[in-house]
Amino acid sequence: MIVVYTAKSHADLDRIWQFIAPDNPGRAMTFVRELVQRCERLTDFPYRFPLLRRYEHTGIRRLRHGEYLIFYRVSETQIDILHVIHGAQDYETILFPSDE
Repeated sequence: MIVVYTAKSHADLDRIWQFIAPDNPGRAMTFVRELVQRCERLTDFPYRFPLLRRYEHTGIRRLRHGEYLIFYRVSETQIDILHVIHGAQDYETILFPSDE
């Protein structure tokens, strides 16, 4: 099983780096690396983390890393990383925008 990052998750990781980097560029790099490593470890136990409550039918699961949430979906051959966002953000409007 492989981990695939969507364009949105790449953009999320870039925004996280940009937010941290002005104060501490080294930490920005290591923190984003930690998030990526956490995603890569999903291949060991992809079903370990819960489906989103009220949205179980979407197959989206959530993994926490510090104050950040990693949203992903598992298929037969891969794990799609959908978004990586701060836990204070309204993930429902990000994952399920009304205009899509």
